[in-house]
Amino acid sequence: MRAMNAPPRPMPLARSAYRAFRTITTRWMDNDVYGHVNNVVYYSWFDTAVNACLIERGALDIHAGTTIGLVIETQCNYFAPLAFPQTIEAGIRVAHLGQSSVRYEVGLFAQGAPQTAAAGHFVHVYVDRATRRPVPLPEALRQVLEDLRAA
Repeated sequence: MRAMNAPPRPMPLARSAYRAFRTITTRWMDNDVYGHVNNVVYYSWFDTAVNACLIERGALDIHAGTTIGLVIETQCNYFAPLAFPQTIEAGIRVAHLGQSSVRYEVGLFAQGAPQTAAAGHFVHVYVDRATRRPVPLPEALRQVLEDLRAA
């Protein structure tokens, strides 16, 4: 029984909640001894989906860019197991866009599934590569993030 003031229990989300998708192939090593993808792999998928999307859209230059994103917070809720050799589809959206920070929300779907098997978020603070001090989001990045912003 839940306490009266407990927050609502997280629930799976539909594909329509996300603005962009990226396919991720599971690997043999992703499974753990219990026969499903280990929880730490989900966080790697979050990072891969978001950063690949930003790179492909010309908003992030991981080699020569002067601004980089550092993760300061992350969280995930698990609703259904995923396992090798499934193909995963990662849904991406921006839930909050600040001056130097972004909250990305990522939903992980078994290929073709209508609801998330897992859903979570992470927050990037964008900083100067050399000084590691927060900087305003570059305009090219902000434009891509606006396109990914949740309705």
